[in-house]
Amino acid sequence: MRAPLVVKRALDEPLLLLAALGSILLATTTLVALTMYASSIAGAGVRRALETASYRQTTTTISAQVDARTFPAYDRMVRDELAAAFGAPPGVTTSLRSDSYVMPGQDGEELPELLRFGSHDGLDRHARLVEGTWPRTGGQVVEAAISERAAEATGFEAGREFVTKARLDGSAVRVRVVGVFRLDDPVSGRWAGEELLSRGVERGEYTTYGPLMVTQETFAARFATGVRAVWAAEPDLGALTPERLGPLAQAVGRVGERLAAAGCVNCLTAGELPALLTQLGTASLVARSTMLIPVLQLLLLAGYALMLTARLLADHRRMEVALLRSRGAGAARLAALAGSEALLVAVPCAVVAPLLGPPLLALVGLLPWIRSSGAAGAGGGRGDVPRLVRGGAGRGRAAGAAGRGGGAAYVRGGAVGARARRAARPDPGGGRGSGAAGGGRAGDLAAPALRRARHRDGGGRARHRPADHLRPGPGAARGRPAGAAAGAARVAAGRAADLAPAHARARAGRLAGQQAAAQVRGPRAAADPGRRDRRHLHGHHLHLAGLAARPGRSPGGGRPAAVGPVRGPELGALGRGTAFTALPGVTAASPAFRAPTEVGGQSALLLALDAGRLPELFRLRRDLSELTVAQLSAALPGDRAGRLELPGRPRTLTVRAESRAAAPARLVLSDALGVWRDLPLGELRLGGNRIELDLTPLAGRAGTIAYPLSVRGLVAGDESGLRLTGLSVDGRDVPGADGQDGDGRDVPVTGAVALPHGVVGFGPAREPRSLPVVLTSGLAATLKLNPGQEGSVRFAGRVVRIEVVGLVASMPTSAPDQQGVLADWETLQAYELAAAQPSRAATEWWLATTGSAAAREILRSNPQWDVTAVDRRELAATLRDDPLAGALQGGLTLGFAAALGFAVLGFLVNAVVAARERRAEFAVLRALGAGSRQLFGMLATEQAFVIGLSLAAGTGLAVVVGNLVVPRIVLTGQASAVTPGVLFHVPWASVAAMLALVTLVLVAIVAGLARRMWRGRTLEER
Repeated sequence: MRAPLVVKRALDEPLLLLAALGSILLATTTLVALTMYASSIAGAGVRRALETASYRQTTTTISAQVDARTFPAYDRMVRDELAAAFGAPPGVTTSLRSDSYVMPGQDGEELPELLRFGSHDGLDRHARLVEGTWPRTGGQVVEAAISERAAEATGFEAGREFVTKARLDGSAVRVRVVGVFRLDDPVSGRWAGEELLSRGVERGEYTTYGPLMVTQETFAARFATGVRAVWAAEPDLGALTPERLGPLAQAVGRVGERLAAAGCVNCLTAGELPALLTQLGTASLVARSTMLIPVLQLLLLAGYALMLTARLLADHRRMEVALLRSRGAGAARLAALAGSEALLVAVPCAVVAPLLGPPLLALVGLLPWIRSSGAAGAGGGRGDVPRLVRGGAGRGRAAGAAGRGGGAAYVRGGAVGARARRAARPDPGGGRGSGAAGGGRAGDLAAPALRRARHRDGGGRARHRPADHLRPGPGAARGRPAGAAAGAARVAAGRAADLAPAHARARAGRLAGQQAAAQVRGPRAAADPGRRDRRHLHGHHLHLAGLAARPGRSPGGGRPAAVGPVRGPELGALGRGTAFTALPGVTAASPAFRAPTEVGGQSALLLALDAGRLPELFRLRRDLSELTVAQLSAALPGDRAGRLELPGRPRTLTVRAESRAAAPARLVLSDALGVWRDLPLGELRLGGNRIELDLTPLAGRAGTIAYPLSVRGLVAGDESGLRLTGLSVDGRDVPGADGQDGDGRDVPVTGAVALPHGVVGFGPAREPRSLPVVLTSGLAATLKLNPGQEGSVRFAGRVVRIEVVGLVASMPTSAPDQQGVLADWETLQAYELAAAQPSRAATEWWLATTGSAAAREILRSNPQWDVTAVDRRELAATLRDDPLAGALQGGLTLGFAAALGFAVLGFLVNAVVAARERRAEFAVLRALGAGSRQLFGMLATEQAFVIGLSLAAGTGLAVVVGNLVVPRIVLTGQASAVTPGVLFHVPWASVAAMLALVTLVLVAIVAGLARRMWRGRTLEER
């Protein structure tokens, strides 16, 4: 059976056919894998973001004032609208709180303690009974359950029955406590608006206990008297796809309007879910659009490889084409023949590539940073691959092959005559013209993209319109230059190679130079861009956390920050630091104040830390400041306040002071860890005053005070004329002026001096000098202050004299584009004391540890401490593994592997074809006496020139393009720029290893060709 003509023609050139098949198969398979990866990474990113989102972010709340009549109607209306918005009924929790009731036995008091009743759907799912049972509906006596904390504060136990009266109308309710419960997680975001339920008591003008939890039916019948009801919708977002993010955000955002239209005019809707969904939609769009970078690189490399193969095929078939033309074959016939031959190669690739895509994607998923993102193995089967990829990609490759190696090339070859005769003669250039053409076309493609990269706004960012569902995201505009630069290396290599033969001296070197000038189709250097992406995100994580392990310690070290209220019932203001510093592995600690403040009319983040601990606690990227952290640590301390150390471990403190006028006063204390605390002394009387203070509440129930305690000063105002006459601790006076222990006598306190603004202190009798601060560059420019300069600025509502001791481009722990101020903790407290301002409370504790896991677990296993632990290493791992933030890593890995494959394939094809064309040349050299070593030396010289020039040019181009592109394509999981800005870093060790590996592979190819040529035929019939 005779094979078709197109098959016979294809089999006549098996090497070029296999090269074309390999190029198309590699390109199509990688393109399919990239498409599947982009889809899976977007879905995985959305799932991860929704799984890790807080309760407040994923919950929609609706509140309204209700009574016994309106509550059933509003409840039905809210549930119907929520079901319509989410497409299915979400989990809805209804929470109600009553008006105030008087504690039993306090009816006639002016400020009685109060009780509240409440109802919460599904409370038994988030709490467990400690004693008794859950309440039931019905009966004359109201059954209620109370939290363990409220039971401890009120003394109520299971079985207790009492009568309470409403404060508004005096109606009486008989209550029986049937159970005591404990919340599973009192600090959960679920109870963010339920402080009374999570803490059991609220202290203010009135002390309120409760709530006493009853069933919803009982509450509606007995306590719904114009009270506030809150519905919290918890939808199931596990199956949410990126395509549904936008419509769902719009539907949820219109719930309030639909409720108002339905008749619930006082319903208020709140929640962060629409904003979260919109943000995720933008982020997933950007994640998918960044795949254009490896796709463009892949298309350019595939096009160049096909162009090379097609050009070589055209050179080999010039005589054949001329003969066909002489026998009457027209352009249409030749084009059809070439197209059929191209389809013979492209169609199998288009069929097989979707089957090879999932295994290739699975291999990429084995990389640790891809597997940890949750996107490993997420690619679907063939049905997930768009038809554009399955069919259009293969047809595009076929068209490219037909255009260069098919009819178009044949038509340009001409018929019988001068062109045919030139086509029949061997080409001394060895295909040099085709290489130049190829490089020119690649350069033509690269030029518009590079111009687009330079088309930036003043901030260095690509200008684009807001993305919609039909427009690629900002990452696409930023990323195009990276892919388009693939061809520019060929142009540079080709032009440089043209100059090289003029400098060759030896005969073998001269021949090698001539051939190298013809073979501009060399490998292109590439580095691992995913590693650079991970390094940039790691710097972003460190900046968010603010500090790191102690220098010189193992990389496993980290820093948890304990963030929470200033004080609580378990850990008081002076008991928190002792608990935190006692955590396992803690090597350094500092109280911290971190909060927004007003500086020079501009909002800025004020950060105060112990300057002496900065080298151990504070992490600042080196390029963000001209000064090192150690230099900032030495420059920040200023005038510090004196102290009077109290002996022993006092539990009570008696203050004796004289005042010339009635005025409120306060005492300023500090502990051994540097925490400052103001203790109110009440209203001082004219003349002598004696105030007794109980220090034990400062520790809290579970805390311990860090002794010794020190008195920093007293503050009473300018008109008081305050004078400290004595102090006593636990009934024993502090040593007096004579240095002897007191025996109960009032003894003047040594070292106490009157300072301005009605302050009594223990330091120099003058106001402190300028406050040393470190400013962000933008804030310093606004204030018109440079390092070393002093100036008076409006600071936290008052004019303060500051001295700028350093500048940073961005302040750690600050939000993007937020200005910041860094000050020394002790110096700032002394400055506030001298100005009679309240002491700064420790809003955070920064800890350096040898290993943060144990400390973090202890912090989280004690919810009664009311502390949130922020661990640098955990934060870095969470943000690093965000699929949306790391989406580009897998795509660049695929592109990197494909680039290497195309480089090796192109080099192999070019070298084999060139060697085959030069068999006669080598036979002549051997006939003239050239040995195997000379033959191999000539090949090695010319190929070393091509390999070295290509690798060097490719590496240089990669560095230039990477420096332009990488800072603009590294984004967070929210599709925003990372803070601080990205620094381009080249991992030279990895690049050198990769270049060495590529060189070894290419040298092995050359060695194999040389051996084959030596052992092959000496003459070839021409």
